[in-house]
Amino acid sequence: METHKLFFSHFCFFLFSLLIGYQGVYGSSHHHHHHHHRHHNLYGFRPAKLFVFGDSYADTGNNKKSDGNSWKVPYGITFPGKPAGRFSDGRVLTDFIAKFFGFKSPIAYRWRNMGGKRLRNGMNFAYGGTGVFDTLVSYPNMTTQIGFLQKLVNDSVYTKEDLQSSLTHVSVAGNDYSAYLAKGGNTGQGLQTFIMQVVSQIVIDLKRIHSMGVRKITVTALQPLGCLPRNTVTTSFQQCNATLNTAVSFHNLLLQQAVAKLNNETKDSSFIILDLYTSFTSAIKNQTVYPESLKFETPILKPCCMGMSNEYSCGSVDDKGVKMYAVCDNPDSAFFWDTVHPTQAGWRAVFPSLKATLQQI
Repeated sequence: METHKLFFSHFCFFLFSLLIGYQGVYGSSHHHHHHHHRHHNLYGFRPAKLFVFGDSYADTGNNKKSDGNSWKVPYGITFPGKPAGRFSDGRVLTDFIAKFFGFKSPIAYRWRNMGGKRLRNGMNFAYGGTGVFDTLVSYPNMTTQIGFLQKLVNDSVYTKEDLQSSLTHVSVAGNDYSAYLAKGGNTGQGLQTFIMQVVSQIVIDLKRIHSMGVRKITVTALQPLGCLPRNTVTTSFQQCNATLNTAVSFHNLLLQQAVAKLNNETKDSSFIILDLYTSFTSAIKNQTVYPESLKFETPILKPCCMGMSNEYSCGSVDDKGVKMYAVCDNPDSAFFWDTVHPTQAGWRAVFPSLKATLQQI
């Protein structure tokens, strides 16, 4: 993703002209939604199960042990104490959402046959590296993941009633943009068009989940990709890539408009945005007003686990077994774990603002 320098100024101009009022639009409708529900709907919906779709921000063990680093030391050192397929030193957003609603993290789809009682918490279909479209990995994209749930319903593993009493969490799109840029995608008009295609596909996916009977669906607004360590390494982790974050803001604006339209059409406010952009930005700036939030060591954009050879080498060893990475002394003092993913402490810092949204469901 070093290709961000290729973003052309006319694309920026196009985006900035679109986004003049973006914060106002996004903020005002967001707060109105909260106000509207606060009086009569606090804890009004308590899901019995959680079904999860998406990428590494939600994956709890679907990727194969032979692929990637989520099953390698030092992943999982904080929780559960060993690598367990999460792209972090510990818990990820899925775990925090499940705990908030009072049940265990749903079992990863890959381990469904070992499920037994664990099936009653729902299921996690998210695979690290995936997107709404095919990306640079061979794992199932969002459409295929939803198909897995449909098959489980067809096979009577879950019933229509199970879906009606469940919450679905969707975390996608970061990898779609990584793949687009890695494949040499045009960064002017082409990227603008691609963002619109991505959001359109997310809408198709959300409608499909809703048509299966799911009452409440959370979908993440895209995190500030320009602040991920892989994109701040060139500034020694000192500053976010503003151009990239502008493109992300365009994605989020379109998503917010699309979700508002969906809620209008379904008349039951089924779709809820979890605003990772604002929650990440607040935590990074240490502006969170929640007592649980931690003060992170600076530079906050620097990852705890630093690879020595390339951006993905946290967890890698050479052919003699020598570590190709270094880990910080205390993962709890770092917001980012590797070049893409938050630490458990990072997720804990962003969760209070997301929790405020979940309380309105």
